[in-house]
Amino acid sequence: MRMTLLTAGLLALAPFTASAQDADVDAAAAEAPNTWVGTGELGLAISKGNTDSETLVGSLSLGYHGDVWHHGAGASFLYGKSDDEENAYRYEFWAQSGRDLSERSYLLGSIRNERDHFASNEYQWTAAVGYGFRAIDTEATKLLFEVGPGYRWSKLQDVQVHRNEGIVRGTMAFAHQFNDSTSISNDLLVEAGSENTFVRNDLALKVKMTEALALKAGVEVRHNTDVLPDTKKTDTLTTVNVVYDF
Repeated sequence: MRMTLLTAGLLALAPFTASAQDADVDAAAAEAPNTWVGTGELGLAISKGNTDSETLVGSLSLGYHGDVWHHGAGASFLYGKSDDEENAYRYEFWAQSGRDLSERSYLLGSIRNERDHFASNEYQWTAAVGYGFRAIDTEATKLLFEVGPGYRWSKLQDVQVHRNEGIVRGTMAFAHQFNDSTSISNDLLVEAGSENTFVRNDLALKVKMTEALALKAGVEVRHNTDVLPDTKKTDTLTTVNVVYDF
């Protein structure tokens, strides 16, 4: 089997508040107060041979840090085909705003919508409020935590069954700059409810090629505690993308 990897840059949107949705963009926003910053990435994997497959992934994020208020939003997608048959189709949108209580703590409100044609849930809407704390906030290293109550609206795939419930939302965002060109980040999201607990962890290594362009290798793990029969609880996605910072 012959494998080629093709990546191209795309704009991206990151957190409004010190959001754990994207630690890398949040760190950039913190370094440029009162200015909108963003990053975007796009990757395409094409396999030819015994099996023909194409997988396209991308994301868009934007962040802003003001004197008191912080805002952010983002979107991402995944699309895959194998032997001309669609086998992956997922897209997500999130937005968040927060207000500082002190140099390290803040209150926040967030929403997230995810639609997946090949998962147990056709869609999930979540809305939450919470408290955030910047445990580490230096020029090289950022570590923050968020926790708070929320509510989730979801629908099972291909059936008219809705599961709505209160949840506890928790996030952790870590970013570390090794040097001018190399950084690592890890973003963890947990939405825990009595019916289902959703966990997503994104680990990424980013290496700059120019001031605006970079290569990024990442591993995303997604886990649901309650799934339909014949559906796996855990999905893992490994990507190598081109990133554009603006």
